[in-house]
Amino acid sequence: MLQEQFLQRSPALPLIELRQASRSSACYQAHTHDEFSFGVIDRGHAAYRNRQRLERIGVGSLVTVNPGEVHSCNPAAGQWSYRMLFVDASWLGTLQREAFGGSADYCCFPDVCAAGASAGFDGLFASLQRSDGALEAESRLIDLLQPLFACQQESASTLHQSGLLRARELIMDRLGCNLQLDELAEAAQLNRYQLIRGFKRLYGQAPHAFQLDERIKQARARLRADAVSLNDLALDLGFADQAHFQRHFKLRTALTPGQYRAFHQAA
Repeated sequence: MLQEQFLQRSPALPLIELRQASRSSACYQAHTHDEFSFGVIDRGHAAYRNRQRLERIGVGSLVTVNPGEVHSCNPAAGQWSYRMLFVDASWLGTLQREAFGGSADYCCFPDVCAAGASAGFDGLFASLQRSDGALEAESRLIDLLQPLFACQQESASTLHQSGLLRARELIMDRLGCNLQLDELAEAAQLNRYQLIRGFKRLYGQAPHAFQLDERIKQARARLRADAVSLNDLALDLGFADQAHFQRHFKLRTALTPGQYRAFHQAA
């Protein structure tokens, strides 16, 4: 089978570069990156060397590499498949200062994380590939990175309910707009870490998931009330296209928008 590789800048968050390799036998000499990088193995096993330590890693392993660390990762035998993300180190440092204070450029992460640490990587990787996924992608990225902040202790925090309410109102007022996380944080007068953590505790889900749910609820009301075209409805509510709208609608209702409308017209 042919080897497949791609390397691209994320259209959702240009501060991140994505690499995916399928059925690759390529080997890498010891090297460093200016970015913080992390990723998962999708197929095969590899020999991973970092900070003079050698480990055998396999499917589902989440590997992290701090900026400037000398490392190598090569297939143990035959071919392997993997996905990696390369995150701007200054952005990561800003996030960590928001979360924990201090002035360090970045925190030292474990180089191989425990089983289960890769949960959420698939959704993050997919959202980073979509041009309309900035809010979702940044929220997912922060969510996935939070458990890796093992070298610092989180200080006591409050829910900041009034700020979170302002962020919620902004989402509702501009439901058809693809808001940026920074816009919501500014409205709430919170940093991004506080916003996502507090929003999930107060409303049960991250801002992008809340936005999607509200869009689908409005779509259901409009499908019951008028004959707007599905494509126009999708665009009005901020979805990239009708297919994107239909996928999320079906995930939440087990029906396509057309089936939902037909059901209510027949009732």
